Amino acid sequence: MITDPLFYAVAVPAVVIMGLAKGGFMGALGMLAVPLMSLVVPPIQAAGILLPILLAMDVFALWAYRRIWDAANLKILIPGAVVGVSIGWFTAEHVSDAHVRLIVGIVALLFSLDYWLARRSAKTGGPRPLAGAFWGAVAGFTSFVSHAGGPPLQMYLLPQRLPPLLFAGTSVIFFAAVNWLKVIPYAALGQFNASNLATSLVLAPLAPISIFAGVWLVRVIKPDLFYRLAYLLVFVVSLKLIWDGVFGIVAM
Repeated sequence: MITDPLFYAVAVPAVVIMGLAKGGFMGALGMLAVPLMSLVVPPIQAAGILLPILLAMDVFALWAYRRIWDAANLKILIPGAVVGVSIGWFTAEHVSDAHVRLIVGIVALLFSLDYWLARRSAKTGGPRPLAGAFWGAVAGFTSFVSHAGGPPLQMYLLPQRLPPLLFAGTSVIFFAAVNWLKVIPYAALGQFNASNLATSLVLAPLAPISIFAGVWLVRVIKPDLFYRLAYLLVFVVSLKLIWDGVFGIVAM
């Protein structure tokens, strides 16, 4: 088990952030957890520590949103995610975290800028099979590499302007499925060693508190404000990912 106090000074906020996102509050927020923990441990170790906590969080999040999800979207997204996770597994040892962060950051930046500059506040349609399969695969891949599936999923769901609770519930169901898809590949890659699992266990009690805080925030925030904050957060996260990606590539 990790005993360094500096690690927990970073890991505790990271897990809380991840829990708020898992509770449906600004789903892209959760992708900050791995970069934050990567300040003190290698990214692959951070991902390994966080996955068991994510699985525990899924139990509480699924209970909170057990009757609220968009089945039509999930039927499109989850098969795409299976493809994305599979690609992530087979390329895990060859794909740099820095390159993935840079690519996801650029796409998320263009997505958020398109919204703000065009001021697209109207609903742009319902489920789209081809787009949903594509973004589901991208979300599955980036989630496998660094638990960074939030922006790709939001790029598909946000333009539909679903009610906040339905948006949050659909996201929760999707990522619960993706997280379980990652268990066997992560185990095969040696991510579930004794030290990582013991550290996950220490951090796990933060899961229910932060999740239900996220659920509460989704319920009390007005829809228009919810979507303005969501797009703003995607923009901020995209800049963070681009920064990390560029400097990671330079340092290679």
